[in-house]
Amino acid sequence: MSAHGDVDLGHTLAGWTGTTVAGLGAAVAGAGLCLDLAPALWLGAALTVLAAATTWTLHLTGWGKPSGPRPADQWDWRVRDTTARRGHPDCLGCRLAGRRTPATARDAAAPEPAPDRLRTRPRRPGRPTEPLES
Repeated sequence: MSAHGDVDLGHTLAGWTGTTVAGLGAAVAGAGLCLDLAPALWLGAALTVLAAATTWTLHLTGWGKPSGPRPADQWDWRVRDTTARRGHPDCLGCRLAGRRTPATARDAAAPEPAPDRLRTRPRRPGRPTEPLES
């Protein structure tokens, strides 16, 4: 068990690589600002754009993760996502790449609302929760 408990924190190769390149870009841009070097500012901005493009490319090639928690055997950052080729439901990066998931996959991935909250009105002070009329 890790220090964070038994949860999927989403550590992926795409996430680590993008964060590292973006951090390097911010450091270069910060140094350029402190040293009054315009080329360093532009290099830092270019590295930041490169970080976004790198993260997106790695996500699309299967080194990212879909939204939501993954099964415990896929939590390691070296595990490749086999569903990336078809696209992830509700994923902006996959939609921008033209990967559309079928409606059935999108519907299956949507969580169901709690049944007791579906048919009740909000609680008012001094009154119990009232069921809605159908």
